[in-house]
Amino acid sequence: MNPKPDKVLVVDAVTTEREHLAQILTDAGYEVSAEFMVSLKMVLAYMPDVILLGANLLKLDCCDLLADVKRSEQARNIRVIMLAAGAADERIRGLDLGADDVLSVPFEDRELLARVRAQLREKRPEDELRKSVRSDKRSRRDARRLLRAMSQERRALKLGVAVIVAVAIVASAALGFLYWRSQRQTVRVYAALAKLQTGIASETEILEMTRRARAQAEQSVADATDAQRQTLKRQNKELHEKLATADPSQVADLERQLRTSNERLQRLESESTIAQDVIHSYAGSVCLLHVIVGFRDKGSGLILRYAGLNPSARSETTPGAAVQVQLGGIGPEVRMDVFGTGFLVSADGHIVTNHHVVEPWWNNEEIGELLKEADGLEPRVVEMTAYFPGIAHGISVAQQKISSDADLAVVAGNVSGLKLKLLSMDDGPKAAVSGQPVVLIGYPTGVDAILARTSEDSVRSIAESTTGDAKSLLTELARRNLVRPINTQGHIGDVLADKIIYDAQTTSGGSGGPLFNAEGKVIAVNVAMLRDFGGSNFAIPVKYAKPLLLR
Repeated sequence: MNPKPDKVLVVDAVTTEREHLAQILTDAGYEVSAEFMVSLKMVLAYMPDVILLGANLLKLDCCDLLADVKRSEQARNIRVIMLAAGAADERIRGLDLGADDVLSVPFEDRELLARVRAQLREKRPEDELRKSVRSDKRSRRDARRLLRAMSQERRALKLGVAVIVAVAIVASAALGFLYWRSQRQTVRVYAALAKLQTGIASETEILEMTRRARAQAEQSVADATDAQRQTLKRQNKELHEKLATADPSQVADLERQLRTSNERLQRLESESTIAQDVIHSYAGSVCLLHVIVGFRDKGSGLILRYAGLNPSARSETTPGAAVQVQLGGIGPEVRMDVFGTGFLVSADGHIVTNHHVVEPWWNNEEIGELLKEADGLEPRVVEMTAYFPGIAHGISVAQQKISSDADLAVVAGNVSGLKLKLLSMDDGPKAAVSGQPVVLIGYPTGVDAILARTSEDSVRSIAESTTGDAKSLLTELARRNLVRPINTQGHIGDVLADKIIYDAQTTSGGSGGPLFNAEGKVIAVNVAMLRDFGGSNFAIPVKYAKPLLLR
């Protein structure tokens, strides 16, 4: 079945221009609605992917609609391209008013379509993230209801104990019987609890997961940077052509535009070289952290396990089917796989990362509520492994210190003989300055991103040679030298006492990644922002990490 076409809403007061825009977009395969004037209610009813907004910025025409769209919780993710007559000042004003892009009128049809495609490329990954978050929230709500039912069962059991104790002739025998029953009480946890752990995937599921991850990664930040470079080169060529035939009154303005364009292009080229140097020198010291979390009862110490399965049995289930779990027994342990990033800072194997990576339940309200309602169930780290690029095996690591001041932690493992380069941290006053370029290295989306960059034949071979769980997948990926981090480039937006704000993109799994300045020094530790990603991320200055490395 063919996917539905992207929807574009054209809003323009001039009939001829409106009809022209509608025809261009319809011919390009978009679903188009063209209107003289619309309200926010009409926008929400149509829910376009992109709005083309004709505007007279001197009179602030249509800016009410733009403001309404960007303020609306339901509509703020719609991309708005403003069509404005005039030069740079008008474009700047349109962007300041909240438009995602501004196209000068008159324009070439091909450029208009390119701008629309660019906005859609940027919008799709964000839509996928929001969809994933909504799905995750629904799953966790299901888990809360089911764990609440579990808690109620236990409270009912405790009440039953009290009644039996009150009427039993032999209290000790009754209590012993009820204790035996309580340890074998079957807890029903459905798909939502299964959602908490990665579980075991079949070969078909691994291939499908890889295809989805590959599709989401097609439009990378590097692609966006290259597109920006090509746009600037094209602008330079157009400005040179205009200068050749321009009136004397236009020459000064065109020369100013050309200087600005050249400066931006030179800056991009320079920053690209800096990024390549940083990546080449230091990416090998940035590791993927795999944290396996299990659950046990605080009082008895019994581990939460799958019921009705042997220890060696596969624990996968049919999607939507009930998963039976219990405290104790011999079934496989219920586990949650969490991925993060860390970086090596000392010869004795100290690795800096985030607190919420080494203890995934820390400051996590959703997991916290689940555990609270589970009446005594507590999480524990079963295993933690670091995978470095170029190292054919994982390195077992253990928690060393956790910061009391920031979302930071240090773990350590045996890295002797691996010849890994140590990363230097810089917390000096000139290490991080607003506007400076930065490079972020990490493992956003964990195993998915690694598989997305692997050929389908290799993925099929990996799927056939592993048991399908996260640990065996990572072991095979490391053996084949396929564990490699992702890098993104950006700029520092602001430097505050407790955080650095920057615009190099990342997501879940990128937590703990090092943020480098142009000198190749780590200036901050990334804190991945999955929800409502709007172009800015936060990182914790390394001054908060240094005390954790003191003996």
